[in-house]
Amino acid sequence: MIKSRITLKQLEAFAFVVDTGTFRAAASALGTTQPNISARITALETALNVTLLSRDAGSVRLTADGDKLLKKTREVLWAGEALIEEAGRQELIEETLRLGVTELVACTWLQGFLRLMREAYPKLRIQLEVDLSTATDARLMEGQLDLALQTGPFKSKTFASHALGQENYCWVANSDLFKRISANPPLAELFDLTVLTHAKHTQACAALHSLASARGLRRERIVHSSALSACLPMALEGLGVALLPERLVAAEIAAGELHRVETDWVPDPLSFYARYAPSRAALYVEKAAKIAKTAMHLPLDQ
Repeated sequence: MIKSRITLKQLEAFAFVVDTGTFRAAASALGTTQPNISARITALETALNVTLLSRDAGSVRLTADGDKLLKKTREVLWAGEALIEEAGRQELIEETLRLGVTELVACTWLQGFLRLMREAYPKLRIQLEVDLSTATDARLMEGQLDLALQTGPFKSKTFASHALGQENYCWVANSDLFKRISANPPLAELFDLTVLTHAKHTQACAALHSLASARGLRRERIVHSSALSACLPMALEGLGVALLPERLVAAEIAAGELHRVETDWVPDPLSFYARYAPSRAALYVEKAAKIAKTAMHLPLDQ
């Protein structure tokens, strides 16, 4: 028996340095210091009598021995986590889930997801990043995120992508502006007003600009907001007619503060996915992806 000569913390440090690319990033992800990570890996290399990582001018790469032992390292870590799951002692998992989400998720069903995660893993820490889907995708590819709840398209197909569901768009206006719009107006009529919507580089906005160009509509009427949370109050104040995800404005429509505008075009629904790297993800990441699907379909008041 090797007993305590090799520890899970040492194996975890090795895997995280490989995944994140640097000792510093691994230390940040594991909530410790760079010297601690270095000491754990040195101890592991001493115990195994191999060099796992080659360090050169700030860069880190796997040696031939390190590459050979990385898979076994992950298997040991997964087995340890599986033991805890099988025993029903999820409260022993005191790790950090590095989670990336789009703003729409943050504004709608994120709270339900966090509540379900707390129930499943009481001591799991969640480090949250809210950004555009393209930026989140890049962070996932760099190994800086464990799980992304995002929309496509994706640059890499090497990640597991679990379909969560779709979010529809709708046009809305406040009461004053709604009275000025004819029943079932064509899109051209809406472009006589200011058109409010979210960030330029989203799929819906690209489709809106493309359609406006094809129909000869005034694209300068489109006013973008980099934050959905800022676009909503602009719509409530009547600064324009707004193209927004339905769920974001559901409460305001129900309260009569905003009204649906039924026009001849809306963009395709947003398809959301839970994405992670199965070759390196902890078991709780895979379970978090499944929990996300449940959370997305919960009523927003739950």
